Amino acid sequence: MSEAKSGDTVRLHYKGTLDDGSVFDSSEGRDPLEFTVGTGQIIPGLERAIPGMKVGDEKTVKVEAAEAYGPLNPDARQAVPRANMPENVEVTVGLQLQAQTETGQMMSVTVVDVSEEEVVLDANHPLAGKDLTFEIQLTAIN
Repeated sequence: MSEAKSGDTVRLHYKGTLDDGSVFDSSEGRDPLEFTVGTGQIIPGLERAIPGMKVGDEKTVKVEAAEAYGPLNPDARQAVPRANMPENVEVTVGLQLQAQTETGQMMSVTVVDVSEEEVVLDANHPLAGKDLTFEIQLTAIN
């Protein structure tokens, strides 16, 4: 039976959890995740666990924040005047919005604080700064 290696397209089922045991993502009830090993399509800490696995193999992989979505970047938070928010949107903590940078690039931001005068937006990935655990099962190697 062949082992997964760089360049192989593989499929795997997974369940991702945080340190408190809460599930942040899972392929349960969906098709397995498909990607090519060694191309950076998934987080580095998880990708490094795939080579050497065979179809049917299962393992638990612990991925530190630096090898997942990186550390929290305090510079990725910005306060903007509340008047700059769209009038037709109820701005509440946790709301996810699309924002445009000065260069015209679109990015996802999350509202993390709201006051009468301003809204604080956070462009960090929601899992930045968090260690992750994945339970994975390799289902195919092509």
